[in-house]
Amino acid sequence: MIRRPTLIAALAMAGLLGTSAFAQNLSPKAQYAYDTKQASTRYADDKKLCAEETSSKARMQCLRDAKTEYDQSIINAKAAQKAGNSYASQPAKQQQQICSDCGKVLAVNVTEKAGEGGALGMIGGGVAGALLGRQVGSGHGKDLATLAGAAGGAYAGKQVEGRVRNSKVWTVTVQYETGAKADFAFDQDPGLHSGDLVRNSGNGITRR
Repeated sequence: MIRRPTLIAALAMAGLLGTSAFAQNLSPKAQYAYDTKQASTRYADDKKLCAEETSSKARMQCLRDAKTEYDQSIINAKAAQKAGNSYASQPAKQQQQICSDCGKVLAVNVTEKAGEGGALGMIGGGVAGALLGRQVGSGHGKDLATLAGAAGGAYAGKQVEGRVRNSKVWTVTVQYETGAKADFAFDQDPGLHSGDLVRNSGNGITRR
């Protein structure tokens, strides 16, 4: 006589495995059709085995056990289909919950931006250079020295003014929930750090 309780437990486990197989390969409807077909096949095989029992009492008990196993298999198949429908609907819900303007700070880098000297530096440097050139030259050479001093002084004045105007730039790298990345530059410390949650606000970002 077949050990029916053991088979019922095995069928229950088969129902759970069927749910896992569904999640990877089959649609809920196809998984249900597959599970019910398997249950019917097993039921038919069990009835053939029951016919081999030596007494009518044993055959009747065997058939009752086979029917119990079949009913349990159908219950498992329906549960697998329900679980499959829930699983299949999860990606759509997750997509609806994604905030395309929301992201997280990946890194904050501070760099030095070189300034550019303006006309004021050139004029100031040129005057100083011209005065120095007149002091070291004489005659026609004095005029050339004046011109050379003015040109050199203008260049030096521009460089000095440029160094004075050097500034820092804070570049914040953000990764959005959609997976896209973007960099935002600030001329002042934005007070953001790696891991901070932010939201796009037009041309910039704000903390969430």
